[in-house]
Amino acid sequence: MTAALRIEQQGGDVILAVKAVPGASRDTIAGVLADRLKVRVSTPPERGRADRAICSLLADALGVHAAQVSIEHGAGGARKSLRIRGMTIDDARQRLNGERATRNPAGP
Repeated sequence: MTAALRIEQQGGDVILAVKAVPGASRDTIAGVLADRLKVRVSTPPERGRADRAICSLLADALGVHAAQVSIEHGAGGARKSLRIRGMTIDDARQRLNGERATRNPAGP
């Protein structure tokens, strides 16, 4: 899932490229689109609510506290960079791959 994903280590943090899809029918990590993790949330893009929902969904998927996930660049837009504090790239990849397998056990 994360082979083409743009993800980088900055000190003790990970920067993750995200494609946001607010107003979706359900909250889910939909896979990789180009070099970004495609994240769908049912929350509408109003007053930062979708941004907060994306951070919360990714915190759950990565097994970290919501306060560890923040928007680095792109708040309010579809293309975002998220900072996950206190995580390595290897941990992030492993957890994202595990999340994808859990949601789609018959998938590739």
